Amino acid sequence: MTHTQEDESYLHPKPEADEVLRASEADGPVVMLNLLRFREIADYRGNPDLAPDVPVSGAVAYKRYMAHSGPILARYGGEVIFMGEGGAMYIGPDNEHWHLMMLVRYPSRQDFLAFTSDAEYLAGLGHRVAALADSRLLPLNPKLGQ
Repeated sequence: MTHTQEDESYLHPKPEADEVLRASEADGPVVMLNLLRFREIADYRGNPDLAPDVPVSGAVAYKRYMAHSGPILARYGGEVIFMGEGGAMYIGPDNEHWHLMMLVRYPSRQDFLAFTSDAEYLAGLGHRVAALADSRLLPLNPKLGQ
């Protein structure tokens, strides 16, 4: 089956994404914009060892991911600075919707990359994959006061 942009989902970084982030000349903190669309029922086929005994929603699976990753995030100096439910687009495509939006601040790009490659973090990443139908992750350079 040929994928078009409309039916592709993005759950994992592109292979070159880490190198692009490492090569960035931006210094200091980075804020990651997360746009998240949940599955109605979480899909644990790729990580059956993490699957609960009974089916759960994507939103519940994502809460499991957050519970697992939160303490690890804190060890790398990261923090969720905003979390909000999505709604209808004010400006943007009518067919695009997001259930949850988060802003997560890291002290540096290196801290973000260390967090995402941490073995303990990776052990629970299957909850995120099971939870999401689609996502976007965009690094932002803070520019307050400029």
